[in-house]
Amino acid sequence: MVLARLRIWVWIHKWSSLACTLFLLVTCLTGLPLIFHDELDEWLSSDPAYVSPPKDTPYASLDVIAAKSLARYPNQVILSIVIDDDEPNTVVFMAPSWAAVLASREAAHWIKFDARTAAVIKESPGLQDSGSLIAAILQMHKNLLAGDGGKWILAVVAALFVAATVSGVVVYGPFMRDLKFGTVRKSGSSRLRWLDVHNLLGGVLALWMLVVAATGLMNELSGSLFDVWRNTEVKETLKKWSGPPIAVSEYYSFQGAVDHVRAVIPDTTVVNVIPPGSIFSTPYHYLVWAKGQQPLTSRLFSPVLVNARTGEVEAILSMPWYLRALEVSRPLHFGDYGGTPLKFIWAMFDIATIAVLASGFYLWVAKGRRRRLALSTSRAAATPSHGVAS
Repeated sequence: MVLARLRIWVWIHKWSSLACTLFLLVTCLTGLPLIFHDELDEWLSSDPAYVSPPKDTPYASLDVIAAKSLARYPNQVILSIVIDDDEPNTVVFMAPSWAAVLASREAAHWIKFDARTAAVIKESPGLQDSGSLIAAILQMHKNLLAGDGGKWILAVVAALFVAATVSGVVVYGPFMRDLKFGTVRKSGSSRLRWLDVHNLLGGVLALWMLVVAATGLMNELSGSLFDVWRNTEVKETLKKWSGPPIAVSEYYSFQGAVDHVRAVIPDTTVVNVIPPGSIFSTPYHYLVWAKGQQPLTSRLFSPVLVNARTGEVEAILSMPWYLRALEVSRPLHFGDYGGTPLKFIWAMFDIATIAVLASGFYLWVAKGRRRRLALSTSRAAATPSHGVAS
């Protein structure tokens, strides 16, 4: 019974690993530069340098930035205003209408402003920065440049990686029972040494790989999980607000809505303001996304509904546990929550994982070659020789 169960685990480890190896190599290779995305973005950026105003210069009003955006594109609407909490910039997303964005995401574009002077820094003709190498790498990492279909493929790959990691730990014990942990046998074939290296690296990285695979799976499912929440709990909450949509001319100011949120929720950082009419809000509210300022709460976002006529905060929506877990776990995937030293550790683990994948594939190929050679030899031995009489 024990041998039968072990064979099942070996089978699971073999085929779950092989099924996801190629995709994992892609995600590991693209994930490596993403660990240092902040540094690479700064190094590769062609944006003009920020001006250096006097110390403690306040940020420009969001209403000034919104007015400048609408002046540049008078026949369009503002989809969202994103306030960067790391650098002094504010990004305004625009499109001809929300209907145009629902028909095609390519209808949207953005303008980046200096948050202190309200001067335009950069514009992009689409949602993605066409000149950003990191943005392209991120899309490859997230969906293989294949849209929602690519996300589902990588979600399956992440689940297979979890199975491969767990089964690898289970299989490792019995096979290494007579050896010390981490032993790499120098005698014997090169395949045996590769097997020991594969087992050593896999054993050392098992917990890290499990964390990265699980958080990667959650990240791939995040859009679907958010839609479930929006179409169930949020939809039910919003039922109590009804009436005709608010005209754009009646909108309360963007800056006023943000100020009211900051007054109601102290020690909060507002990072996004979405005006009424979006698919994420109601026709009567601004949707303001805020987060805490402490190390943990800075990863936890709260959606706040602000009355679009009066600017008063009317509801702070409570996000479900699975979205909270996603928010907390997301930094674990990229290792960007502990400064540069942790980033280098994540990078070394990533490179070692590539070695695990490569060695595993080599072992499978080498085993197949040995089997074919053994079969060929046995057939040759079984074939009778026909001599010629002299």
